[in-house]
Amino acid sequence: RRVHGATVDFDDGSEAFQMMQLNSAPVIIHFPPKGKRVRQDTFDMQRVGFSAEDMARWVLDRAGVQIRVFRPPNYSGTIAMSLLFIIVAAVLFMKRNNLEFLYNTKVWGVLATLIILAMTSGQMWNHMRGPPFAHRDPNSGQISYFHGSSQAQFIAESHFILIMQGLVSFGFILLINSATIPSAKETQEPSSSKLSQATTVSGNDVGKRRILVLTGVVIVTVFFSLLLSFFRSKYHGYPYSLLFR
Repeated sequence: RRVHGATVDFDDGSEAFQMMQLNSAPVIIHFPPKGKRVRQDTFDMQRVGFSAEDMARWVLDRAGVQIRVFRPPNYSGTIAMSLLFIIVAAVLFMKRNNLEFLYNTKVWGVLATLIILAMTSGQMWNHMRGPPFAHRDPNSGQISYFHGSSQAQFIAESHFILIMQGLVSFGFILLINSATIPSAKETQEPSSSKLSQATTVSGNDVGKRRILVLTGVVIVTVFFSLLLSFFRSKYHGYPYSLLFR
């Protein structure tokens, strides 16, 4: 028995997606030689995954054709970990007399925030699925940077989410730092009592704190409202919004 394969790209064959009522990609469908397609003829990536072994088992089940999967050895992960270990060891060796940077909470906070923003904006999904940067309509030539389905996204879309979430995080950092600005009395008289340090705040310090608070509130409110509005456009029927609908 033979199995013939064909691929359809959304940019070149959007009519095929509309005909089969598909609103996300990639999709793998088996067309049997006789009879109509059933639910099992669509490969369920969300539940099964999309490894080569899973796809081979699905092809065997639907078409009766066995596909042998051979994976050559991949040393890229080992090489990357080795290089990372060498770089970390070299940095620690050069800084062996001064390791205070390891206890710098700001450095670790920035690294943790960057990792969280990358993961929550869908960068790992992009790495696994390999979506296009944007979509160009072959008929009108219009470029779409945001996918209309909640099951997919474009790379430009994830960059937008990363920037919005980064600005919201920056706004919260301003709000937190507004409560930690030392007053003039605290910086000039370190020997004063804690009570006087807590209660003596100059007008200058109050002004700085007020500016930070107002700036942080505006940034968080505006960009979180944009995130909610974008979420509503992806998940139709989502009831909540803030400034923008």
